[in-house]
Amino acid sequence: MVPGDGLMTSPMPAVFFGHGNPMNAVLHNGYTDAWAALGRQIPRPKAILCVSAHWFVPETGVTVATAPRTVHDFGGFPAELYAVKYPAPGDPELARRVQSLLAPLPVKLDQSWGLDHGTWSVLRHVYPDADIPVVQLSIDERQPGSFHYEIGERLAPLREEGVLIGGSGNLVHNLRAYAWGRHIVEPYEWAVRFERQTREMIGAREHGPLVDYEQPGRDARLSIPTPDHYLPLLYVIAARQERDAVSFPAEGVDGGSISMLSVMIG
Repeated sequence: MVPGDGLMTSPMPAVFFGHGNPMNAVLHNGYTDAWAALGRQIPRPKAILCVSAHWFVPETGVTVATAPRTVHDFGGFPAELYAVKYPAPGDPELARRVQSLLAPLPVKLDQSWGLDHGTWSVLRHVYPDADIPVVQLSIDERQPGSFHYEIGERLAPLREEGVLIGGSGNLVHNLRAYAWGRHIVEPYEWAVRFERQTREMIGAREHGPLVDYEQPGRDARLSIPTPDHYLPLLYVIAARQERDAVSFPAEGVDGGSISMLSVMIG
């Protein structure tokens, strides 16, 4: 963006963040360093629309509050994490623009939710000043992958309007298999295979198998035991334009079974 002209020379990127452990909000490690570097590298967005794994409800909603609250949607963590606030402003105009783009799909203008840790644990590193408006879009838990992919396609014009489309979840997210101890464990072979295959399909624009994520096979079943952390990826890859490059700004597997892969389109 050229300062002062209000016009984008190219579309804003769309980024899927593997957010992992909520403690990443207050830690500094390879993942958080990569998120911070991304914030310095990409153009400053006019606003951010985030699809978080943690707003997984039986409807499509968008936050409309002018000052969305910081939602601490977890339990059993140190007090310092509950003290974190991410006081980014909301953007009711963007919320209504999303509603318009998705019409005639009913989209609730929601005052009750805010920014959950899927959003603020990442953005706290990407944009630490919390001075860019942020709106969250819910994931309708009742709907198949094709529904979420189509929403991503319909939201793609926002990139031309200076809006950063973000998804936050984890490509591989199996907490039952997670190594909760402090020792470092090697990634499970099934997690590595599934992540590698997904990366290859994203690069090749083979989105069909990704949309049909309830694939047969052990690797997929173990990597996506529930869809909440996977579906935000579909919103991001659906916003890809023909000329867009794909990159992976952060990568790694935490606890053996949580992929920290980030995917940037554009």
